[in-house]
Order: sequence, then structure tokens, then C-alpha cells
Amino acid sequence: MDEYQRHQIIWRALYPVVHGFLCRKFHFTHDQLEVKGPCLIISNHVTNWDPLLVAMSLKHMQTYFVASEHIFRWGWLSKLLHWLLGPIARKKASSAAGTVMECMRHLKDGHSIGLFAEGDCTWNGITGSVFPATGKLAKSSGASLVTYRLEGGYLTFPRWTTKMRKGQMHGHVVHIYSPEELKSMSAKEVTAAINRDIYENSWENQTLHPIPYYGKELASGMESAISLCPACHRFGDLQSRGDLFYCDCGFSVRYLPTGFFSPAQPFRHIAEWDAWQAAEIAKLAGKEKEMFFQDTDVTLIRVEDGHKDTVLGTGLLDQFIDHISCAGQTFAYQDISDMAMVQNHMLLFTCKDVYYQLKTAKGKNLRKYLLFWQQHRS
Repeated sequence: MDEYQRHQIIWRALYPVVHGFLCRKFHFTHDQLEVKGPCLIISNHVTNWDPLLVAMSLKHMQTYFVASEHIFRWGWLSKLLHWLLGPIARKKASSAAGTVMECMRHLKDGHSIGLFAEGDCTWNGITGSVFPATGKLAKSSGASLVTYRLEGGYLTFPRWTTKMRKGQMHGHVVHIYSPEELKSMSAKEVTAAINRDIYENSWENQTLHPIPYYGKELASGMESAISLCPACHRFGDLQSRGDLFYCDCGFSVRYLPTGFFSPAQPFRHIAEWDAWQAAEIAKLAGKEKEMFFQDTDVTLIRVEDGHKDTVLGTGLLDQFIDHISCAGQTFAYQDISDMAMVQNHMLLFTCKDVYYQLKTAKGKNLRKYLLFWQQHRS
């Protein structure tokens, strides 16, 4: 029995159990995908559970999903996941060439692939754009392309929290593009079609058809996504408690079951606050200042080949105009080729072809460093 046959048998055995569990846990309903031959399935990315949720529409199709490389550094659990499901590693904030080659190998062998081509789980409930080369990958694969949209996932389980809510969530098969149809389209047209098909704006949907998502401590963890107070314009003083998100300057909002804020000023929801925060950080990135912000107890890790961690030290993480420094090491922006986040408390970046991870306690905000780098790069 080869590896693929083993994965097929395991998937058929696990599907009924996993299906019942996930549909109850997430109040999840879904379309069923029926397609002949191998396919490339591309979905929007809203929760850490997305590969399993999308796979609920693939009852008769064992699929290899692309997953963040950090899950391959979990010791025995990583080995178990590999044996059971065979995920494909993707180093965030690094070249995806190896991942693309592995995907192509599976597709040429007749295996289906699932990926989340935005490259990141949404922070604010709005789907981001997929990587520009996604259309080229779909065309060159020789397989059918399936676009898939998870609806209601962000309000069910926002990225910034550990507290799930109960509302409505649905997995929607949007379109199936045959290999012949893909050949008639340019790579840019395919990429544009993917962006259109998987796009979800949680707030547009909620404004038109508000659905309550009930849970405990609805604002818990929001400080890992939002760090800038609109009242005092300070970073890092925002905190959550229960349904409240507040600053020690006196500013506060209440997170409602619909996902909107009360009061609705200055922001109706987190996406408006996030857009304002990004604009303010863009203004900062153009100013000369000795230091912009700082976090304590941040661990610097070098990620070696073979998914091995080497801890380089723990200390202050400082943001300067053109570089960051941590644990006695300095990383110039001109040398950082890419940067991304996994979960809420790990920042990954490639500097001079070396892959690093910054890790801090959950509840702290490392995202402001990513936003600052993105503004600097643009």
C-alpha cells in the first residue's frame, strides 16, 4: 500500500466522525462537490479549521491541503498529522517555489490539492487578494479549478480570539472551471476570477441580513489585532474584558453578537478600525523617530531546514524607522524580503535568506510590526 492509498483509507474512515463533529461545533452546512478527476480547490481563509471545513464538501475525494510550515514543528503531533493526512508545507514569509513544485507533483499524479491562496487568515472579516501567480498555477496544473467560499466563518471564530461563537456558517462551491475553460483564459483572468469567487465581506452581509453570533467574552483577544487607540493615539494600551474593548484613557466599545460595536462611532466594526489603524501606521512610517513602539519578552528563533527551531534569545523587540531589533540582533528592512504572521502571536520573516520567527505571549500584539513593514515596503 502506497502513501496515497493509506490517506484515502484513513479519510474514508474519519469523514463520518469528523463531519458530525464539525457540523455541530460550527453550526456548519455545506455544498457537496462532485467533480471528475483531480482538482485544485481554492478557498478564502477565515479560521484555523478551514482545511477540515472545506474537506467536508469532499466526501469522496481525499485532498492534500497546503498548511503553514509551523505545524511541522510540533514534534510527535506533526508526525501523526503527516501520517494521517499528508499536508504540504508552506513557509510563510518565504519563497513558495518548493510548495508549488510539491502541489504540481500531486496534481500530475492525479491527487487533488486544497489551498488558501490569500496566504493569510483574515484579521478583519474581509477577504484579501490571492497571490498574483495563482492563476498561472491553476492553468499549468492541467486539473479542474474549484473555487470555494466559506461564509460566516469570521463571525463564528475571529482570528484574534480563542472564544468561538454560535451562529451560521456555510461552505459554498462557487464554480468549477474545467481544464479546457482555463486554457481559454489568461493567467490574470483566472486570478481575477478566483478573487471574485472567494471574496466575502462579513460586514456587508451583516448589514443586509444581520445574524447574531452568541458566545462568551466576545471581545476577548481583540488586542492582538488592534493596537492603536482612536482617542489617545497610543499603541499597546488597549485591552479586552468580556464584551468590552477599552483603553486606560477612558475610551471603550462593546462588541455585540452581530459583530458591530456599540457605540458605532468612530467605527462600526473592526474592519473600519483596522483600515484607520493601517492608515495611521502609514503616516508613522514616513516620519523620522528614534523608536516607534516596543514589546517585552519576545523570543527570537531561527528556523532551520528540517523544521527545527534554534532559540537565539529573548528580550525587547523594538521598531525603528528602517529596522527592527530583538535579543541583541538587528534586521534592516532592506534585507527583509518577506514577513507574515501565523496564529496571533508569531511573526515570521526572511532576512538575507535566513528564516526567523518572533514569538510572544498570546494576547500581545506583534501585528503592528507586520503593518509597519508592509507600509515601509509599499
